Amino acid sequence: MPTPPQPPPPPPVLHTLTPNGVSWITLNRPEVLNAITAEQRDHVINLLDEATTTPTTRAVVLTATGKGFCTGADLRGTGTPPQDAADRTAGDISRTLRQGAQRLITAILDCEKPVLAAVNGTAAGLGAHLALACDLVLAAESARFIEIFVRRGLVPDAAGAYLLPRLIGPQRTKELMFFGDALPAAEAERLGLVNRVVPDADLEKTAQSWADRLATSPTRALALTKQLVNASLDTDRAAALAAEAAAQEINMTSADAKEGVAAFVERRGAVFRGR
Repeated sequence: MPTPPQPPPPPPVLHTLTPNGVSWITLNRPEVLNAITAEQRDHVINLLDEATTTPTTRAVVLTATGKGFCTGADLRGTGTPPQDAADRTAGDISRTLRQGAQRLITAILDCEKPVLAAVNGTAAGLGAHLALACDLVLAAESARFIEIFVRRGLVPDAAGAYLLPRLIGPQRTKELMFFGDALPAAEAERLGLVNRVVPDADLEKTAQSWADRLATSPTRALALTKQLVNASLDTDRAAALAAEAAAQEINMTSADAKEGVAAFVERRGAVFRGR
């Protein structure tokens, strides 16, 4: 008897766009706790770029299936630098990081739509930074964050040494990175790494609620606000105030800004359309 055809493997990244403009990006390799391959990474980057350039997309949710959010780069996949020094060319490792993990984190930071992480489980290494680069972070009670690098004899990558000090300060960052201990979701919330911790069963519902609120907000104003806040710790006061004034100038030409002012004058609720 002929062998029956095998069903195609599930896609490593699921993507849906809801009618109100929320782009759901879901890592889908639960069997390896969503360790991310180069293929997945590039797909997520492309989806984030699409969110920026698609006017009808107004918010992004980044989440995963199974018990792991993302346990870092899948070192068994392709795109990792050769481990044998004899096989390496000078610049291989730094080039791989620039074109890989750093490009992924930058895609989140530079996305012009708000990006919400819904952390369903373990977020380790690159996976932790993937969540912490997002604008808002929801975590299930079972989630935990691990700066895993020290356990492997590695230096943190994926912008971790840039992101964490800005979120929790250098001392706390060094504690996490020097020891590599698992940080439970509740402790991550206490430190300020997570906006809110919810029961596991409520994570998707809460993420949907937050994303729906973002999707009905003034999209251009959120994009400009994100840019101002992200740049604020890397600039001086004069530059920050100049950027604020420029953002105000740009935003006041938007239809949503005009709607917001008109709604205030007319004493009614504003209806923002992302324009």
